[in-house]
Amino acid sequence: MKIALIVLAGLILEVFVWIGVGDLVGSMWYVFFWFIAAFFIGMGMVRKYAAGVMPQMQQMQMGMAMGDPALGANLPKIIAGFFLLIPGLMTDVLAVLILIPAVQNAFKAAAMKAVMKRQHSMMEKMMGGMGADMGGAAGQNPFADLMRQMQDMQGQGGRDSTIIDGEAREVTPDAKRLDLKDVNRK
Repeated sequence: MKIALIVLAGLILEVFVWIGVGDLVGSMWYVFFWFIAAFFIGMGMVRKYAAGVMPQMQQMQMGMAMGDPALGANLPKIIAGFFLLIPGLMTDVLAVLILIPAVQNAFKAAAMKAVMKRQHSMMEKMMGGMGADMGGAAGQNPFADLMRQMQDMQGQGGRDSTIIDGEAREVTPDAKRLDLKDVNRK
């Protein structure tokens, strides 16, 4: 119920801002054209930055942390693109604020903290108080070392996504070369 009231108040405030800016610039057509331009800018941002992060988003939904730095760098830009898609001057100002690097860093820190908290609660739920029940050493958690290693990996940013592991072999071309005189002759 509170969210519905907040959305309704935001819509009413947004309409007043539209009218005020339309009066200030002299015509509502300028505001309308701005909405259309912001829509296409937002669509371009979402397409550009969301293309490579869908697998990472699926991993986040399964409870895994953000291992790829591209997800942390692109997620604020995707959200800003969505705010630009919504017709409104206040959402456009919010989108521009999200694009400021200091705000992006704060957003990344908050998102990482939320993901870590979610993972921690999932691990606690999965273990179900097994520390004292399983006869661990003085009631210690038997998975404490594993959890500490996972948290250390997440703190370091996980794996390096620029390294590709594989094998290479030399290939010699067997194709015959065409000389320029053969190509020009008809």
